[in-house]
Amino acid sequence: MVDLKGQYEKIKQEVNAGIQEVIDSTTFIKGGKVTEFQRHLEEYLQVKHVIPVGNGTDALQIALMALGLQPGDEVIAPTFTFIATAEVIALLQLTPVLVDVDPHTFNITPEAIRRAITPNTKAIIPVHLFGQNAAMEELLQLAAEHKLYVIEDACQSIGARYTFSDGRVVQSGCMGHIGCTSFFPSKNLGCYGDGGALFTNDDVLAKRIRSIANHGMETRYYHDHIGVNSRLDSLQAAILDVKLNYLDSYIDARRRAADYYDRAFAGHPSLEIPVRQPGSEHVFHQYTLQLKHADRNQLIDYLKTKGIPAMVYYPVPVHQQKAYRSDRYRDGDFPVAEQLSASVLSLPMHTELRTEQLDYITQSVLHFF
Repeated sequence: MVDLKGQYEKIKQEVNAGIQEVIDSTTFIKGGKVTEFQRHLEEYLQVKHVIPVGNGTDALQIALMALGLQPGDEVIAPTFTFIATAEVIALLQLTPVLVDVDPHTFNITPEAIRRAITPNTKAIIPVHLFGQNAAMEELLQLAAEHKLYVIEDACQSIGARYTFSDGRVVQSGCMGHIGCTSFFPSKNLGCYGDGGALFTNDDVLAKRIRSIANHGMETRYYHDHIGVNSRLDSLQAAILDVKLNYLDSYIDARRRAADYYDRAFAGHPSLEIPVRQPGSEHVFHQYTLQLKHADRNQLIDYLKTKGIPAMVYYPVPVHQQKAYRSDRYRDGDFPVAEQLSASVLSLPMHTELRTEQLDYITQSVLHFF
């Protein structure tokens, strides 16, 4: 599904030099490499504050903590997503209010959000799933109308720009009050361990986020907030700082692979290719097909015999997960998410895909049908 070894071989000298520099400095926590990467990512994203943390899930949790929400406050999120989005809401004793998604883009819709808003709603977490932004212009207007916070889950979409109707172009994760991302190794910008970050243009929120991520401290050993211990270590920052220079070329490589898949599968009666969200670029963290009138397990097994991996993201929506079962929801309440969970299939997508590999993958899929 990913070829991290092949990607590393191309930047090996730079990565190794960065790692060696950290080892020589022996500044493994909050070192200069973290500050350098933070500054470079702020420049890339054109955002005022980047706060590196331990992982993407931490980023989401810290974002909610920074908003001062209280137990029982409602936070709207899609039910078709990786569990971390809902997990942090529940962990903080907030109430996850789940909604359905668009059947083609897989993203949360303003219409679904509007129907879910109650007097207890305090925030919305749109997930920019598989690498493209949700309908952020309408969503932000809706949030402003109801005085709601917007936390962008951009853990799969770093580098995906969004164009507003007035011509403004803004990076994914930099449109709401707070954006969150993950640097998990398989991400478009991934480190060689765990890592994450929060983005904001709000000075007050940035100060609070930094404090919360550092045990609630602003001054050492003086704890002004209930906090956590979440930080990006210097070794990972050194790796990310090198890879950030290549992020746009990595995105281009993923788009070329997606275009190849699109050409091969377009118009096939049993395959729906990914639909692009209007206004959003797509950076293809995943290339996800919808199968029509086909046995997904049979296709996965067939591809396995050809040496081709395929994955299902995600086989069970949040509202049907054992830990998140609630009297608020019943099976059938979110028909789009339930249908997607039964029909989506992701093919290999990474920066090192060669034309002969793409040809072999696409011909194998077509041969199955």
